[in-house]
Amino acid sequence: MNRRFATAEPSRSQIDSLPGPTLIEFGAPWCGYCLAAQPLLETALAAYPKLQHVKIEDGPGRRLGRSFRVKLWPTLIFMAQGQEVARLVRPTTADEIVQALRHFPSQF
Repeated sequence: MNRRFATAEPSRSQIDSLPGPTLIEFGAPWCGYCLAAQPLLETALAAYPKLQHVKIEDGPGRRLGRSFRVKLWPTLIFMAQGQEVARLVRPTTADEIVQALRHFPSQF
């Protein structure tokens, strides 16, 4: 699990070209909802140590979040081979995250 938000956002093409299953987390380090989601993510992701987890600090003027139509934080986007397979907005339980992780291909 990645615990730090990247302040420099990657390009959409960089995100779309990431190999394998990837969790993209949009939020901000000062966001109360984002902070509340961290223990849930830690619990859910414990069983997925090889999952690539990219935390993107989002906000006004940030193009990557807009390209994914992010409106609320945290927004979790589950991608496989550059394609979105699931999305969660403001998860409230670790089980919600685990259910979304099940959208990844079975070989993961």
